[in-house]
Amino acid sequence: MKSINFTGATSALPERWRKHPARTSLHGCDAIGAMKLLVFAGSTRAGSWNRKLAAEAVRLATAAGAQVTHLDLGDFDVPMYNADLEARGTPIDVIKLKQIFFDHPAWIVCTPEYNASYPALVKNTFDWISSPVKGHPVWSDGFRSTRGKVVGVLSASPGALGGLRSQSHLVPLLFNLMCWVVPVTFGLARAADAFDANGALAGEFARRQVQAVIDQTLWAASRLQLDARAPESIA
Repeated sequence: MKSINFTGATSALPERWRKHPARTSLHGCDAIGAMKLLVFAGSTRAGSWNRKLAAEAVRLATAAGAQVTHLDLGDFDVPMYNADLEARGTPIDVIKLKQIFFDHPAWIVCTPEYNASYPALVKNTFDWISSPVKGHPVWSDGFRSTRGKVVGVLSASPGALGGLRSQSHLVPLLFNLMCWVVPVTFGLARAADAFDANGALAGEFARRQVQAVIDQTLWAASRLQLDARAPESIA
């Protein structure tokens, strides 16, 4: 297994957060500045547009003050889900993924669109991490890694719809996993022309849309954490 790319917060929070009601203290930590955000793409292809979009989301979220983990699903040896295989023992990399997803209150998912839906890599990942490990002291609860997570959904496609049809299938899956899905989403259309030579989004409109998904994901996750950890402060 390769090392995961951890990107720490390196810049001050933007002005839009400074007067936001969610910017309150949680046990001495800033609610948004302390937020752990997991970003990953549903593709392992080297030139994937969604991998580029995920990398851009990492950059923007880091600038927004989040503690970002950039996860590459290709770094994990996870077979296609098979109950017979699982009965012989849950793969160790599945356990690692369960822990990583559990550790992050907020996620950004960048999904490709295959045949008007999300790809098998995305489905297989969620099928494994949501499958209970029988008799395990921690992972016998199949929803432990996913319950209550706040998820922002992005997609990219060379076509005109930007992968929106994949999002329409992915969101119900996330609901079934007991996730909160933020209502702002974005599909990057004509992705082959959307990035500059350095892999950054070339258009200001696309950057603003991605930033909007990130902002809402961070705000919602910080709000839920605030409510969960400090119930005495809720009117």
